[in-house]
Parts: sequence; structure tokens; C-alpha cells
Amino acid sequence: MNCWKEKSFAALIFDANRLLHKRFEARIATHGLSAAQWRLLASLVQEEGAAQARLAQLLDIEPISVSRLLDRMERGGWIERRPHPEDRRMRLIYATDQGREAFAEIKAVAASVYEEALEGLSAQDRETMLTALATVNGNLNE
Repeated sequence: MNCWKEKSFAALIFDANRLLHKRFEARIATHGLSAAQWRLLASLVQEEGAAQARLAQLLDIEPISVSRLLDRMERGGWIERRPHPEDRRMRLIYATDQGREAFAEIKAVAASVYEEALEGLSAQDRETMLTALATVNGNLNE
């Protein structure tokens, strides 16, 4: 099954995701963050001051898993928890300066990995693929 035409659509999507993940993990290993922590940090930078429940929603994982990630990231100095100004039971999550610096570095690594993955595709092919995948995702989210 070396020919891409012999593989199913699902197998190709799965393999591409697995290989991107593997390459990305190898490149960010020196930064001290796992791919899951990187995803959380990226979500947090986009929604600074999010509650833990919101981060779980954004990452599509269980709140207890987010809690464990946050615990490790807080110990590592990547994030900080602050009290909610109106609800004493809730804590809001913020990236630290260290976390924001790591985000910038890791974002550049991700761009490099994506560029490697798309090498050999014309701008038109890239646009067509992204549009097609967005359509597939939209169809499956309905």
C-alpha cells in the first residue's frame, strides 16, 4: 500500500495528522512542553484569562485533564491562576511572560513543520486542500 491512491481518505487524514504530530513533538521537545501543553498554551494566548471549563471546551477534553495540564504548567512557570473578580470559587488562567515567549517560539516551529508538510504543493493546491478540509470539518461538525 505504498501508493496514496490505494489508501482511504480516512487513512490519509489519520497518517498526515500522526506524522505532523510526531514531527512537531520532536521539534518542541527541547522547549519542555508536550503537544497537549502547547495546544493549551496556544488556546490561552488567544483567550487570555479563560476559565478552566472554557479551556476544556476549546481543547475538546475533559476538565480534569485540563486541570492536570494546568497543574504541570503552573509548576513549570508557563501559566498562572488568578482569582475571578466576581466569583471566588473560580480561577482565571493567564500565560506568564515565559509562556508567551515559548508560544512565539513554538508558533514559529509549527509554521516550519507545516511548511515542510506542504512542500511541493502550489499555492493553488494548498488553498484547494485547505478549503476542502474546512468543508469536511464543517460537514462533520453538523
